[in-house]
Amino acid sequence: MARTTLPTALRHHLAALRMLLALTVITGVGYPLLVTGIAQAGLSEQANGSLLTTHGTAVASRLIGQNFALPARHPGDPHEVPRPDPGWFQPRPSAGGYDPGNSGASNLGPTNPLLTATVRARRAALAALDGVPPAAVPADAVTGSGSGLDPAISPAYAYQQVRRVARARRLTPARVRRLVTRQLHGRDLGFLGQPYVNVVELNQALAEEARPGPRRPQARTGLTDS
Repeated sequence: MARTTLPTALRHHLAALRMLLALTVITGVGYPLLVTGIAQAGLSEQANGSLLTTHGTAVASRLIGQNFALPARHPGDPHEVPRPDPGWFQPRPSAGGYDPGNSGASNLGPTNPLLTATVRARRAALAALDGVPPAAVPADAVTGSGSGLDPAISPAYAYQQVRRVARARRLTPARVRRLVTRQLHGRDLGFLGQPYVNVVELNQALAEEARPGPRRPQARTGLTDS
């Protein structure tokens, strides 16, 4: 029986199709399953979003900052300025309101008059809120990060807020200061970056530490008091 010979062009197309199917299975199914399995086995917390939980419920990610503000007086008003809740440690300003879908900075240059005025107003407001001289307010307290989502604040800014948080929570300043000290992170690998405090982790520790009482409603965070 004569063997049927396929046209050269058709044979090339069939070979390409077989290669496509093989690579699809290897790179589209096998490799993702292998990587996912390794991640879940060795780095499950990081692979699942570095989530923080309260009573078994995920309330935040330690990688994304949040607003810790009082409920809005006029919900739906886009021009209303959020009011910081004195019972929580406050994060850095965020150009996007800590919206993960709106990451970014204000893109205002250091000599822009609007930025200068905004920083001056923030410094005055924070000095009044925390009861400190305006000159004592750290730079990170009045300037946002490049992503607008950074949960890290400087130790100086965290310690500045101790007295205000302690007063609002009816806790001793020493007790709140110990919470901050326990949340201090050093430089990465001992020499990269600056020491910092993750404000989301700090506020979760504060919620667990605070004495039982009425739940403090939050406008833009999942954390609540224990």
